[in-house]
Amino acid sequence: MSTEISAAAQALQRAMPVTRLLDCGMDYADAIALHARTAQGEPWDMAAEALAEAQFARAGQAERAGHPVTARDAQEKAIACLLFAQMAYNDDTPRKRQLYARLSAATRRLAGLSELPVERVELPFNGARLIGWLVRPAARAARGTVIVFGGQSGWGMAYWPIARQLAARGLATLLAEGPGQGETRLEQRIHVDVDMAAAYRCFVDRVVGDPSLGRAGIWGNSVGGLWAASTAAADPRIAACCVNGALAAPSLLPFRTFVEQAAAMLGSADLDAVAANFVRMRFDARRDRIGCPLLVIHGGADPLIKLADQQPFLDAAPPALGTLKVWEDGEHTIYNHAAERTAFVCDWFADRLDQAG
Repeated sequence: MSTEISAAAQALQRAMPVTRLLDCGMDYADAIALHARTAQGEPWDMAAEALAEAQFARAGQAERAGHPVTARDAQEKAIACLLFAQMAYNDDTPRKRQLYARLSAATRRLAGLSELPVERVELPFNGARLIGWLVRPAARAARGTVIVFGGQSGWGMAYWPIARQLAARGLATLLAEGPGQGETRLEQRIHVDVDMAAAYRCFVDRVVGDPSLGRAGIWGNSVGGLWAASTAAADPRIAACCVNGALAAPSLLPFRTFVEQAAAMLGSADLDAVAANFVRMRFDARRDRIGCPLLVIHGGADPLIKLADQQPFLDAAPPALGTLKVWEDGEHTIYNHAAERTAFVCDWFADRLDQAG
C-alpha cells in the first residue's frame, strides 16, 4: 500500500485536526488512530465508525460488570467518534443521515448512563421542530443556562465536554441544533433560509420558561457566533453572550469544504443563493445592538477568521460590557487551548449569569 496520503484524506485531516478531535471529546488514542488509519487509505467514516464500535463494546462490557463510570466514559468517547464519522460527508447523503441517527440514538443511551440529567428537547418552529439536548447540573436547579451551538459542521454533542464543565459550575447547558445543523436539518429539513434569531429565540423560550434553569446565556462557535450575537441583539432576555471565532459579515470562503457545507446548510447548490443568504444574515453594529455582557474570543493563528472579522460584535456593545480575549497562537475556535478556553468562558458565564439574577 502506498504511504502517500490521498488528497481527500489530507482535506479531512485539515478540517479535523487532532486538536479538534480532542476538543470535542475523542479519546487521544482514537484520534491518533483515526489519522493514522485514514493516512493509510481507510475511508474516514469507516475508520471513525469502527473506533466507535470498539468504544460501544467497552461501554457494554463495563455496564454488565457493574462499572457505570467506565460505561459512561466509553459511551461518550463512542459518540465523539460518530460525530466525526458523519463529518466525512458535507452533503446530506443517506450515509451521513445513518451515522447521525446512530449518534442521536447513542446520546439517548448516554442519558441513561450519565450522572447528569440529560433531556432531549424538541421545539416547534416553522411547521417542524428544532432539536437540542438539555444537560442539567447534578443538583438539577441551575445557577443559569447557556445555549451552546456550533457552525457549519460542529453540532449538538460536539459540545458535550463544554456542557460537563458548565455543569461543574452549577450551570445547565442547552446543546442546540439550530437551522442547518444536526437533526434539525437532516431530519426536520430546517435550513438557514429562515429568521435565524427567531429560531434561536425558541431555545431562549425553553430556558426562561423553566424557573429551575435560571437566566439564559448564549455561546456560538465558528459561524454560530454570528447567530449568537444576532440573537443577543434581538432578545433582551439573554443575560450574557459569547462569540467564538465568527464572521460578522460571512461570505463564501475559498475552501471547497466551506462552500459545500454552506450549500448544505441552505439546502441549495446555487452558490449565488448561498452568497445572497450570507449577505442577508450579516451582523451590522449600527443596527444590531447588544445590551448584555459580551465576550469575544479569538485565535491569532485562525486561518479562517481575522480579528477584524469579529470587531463588529464588539462595536455593537457598550465598552463597559464588551470583553476581548485572544490566544495569539490559537487555532480556529481555539481548539489547541481547549481546556483553558473552556474554563475561561465557563467561569465568565458563571459570574455573569449569577449577577444577572
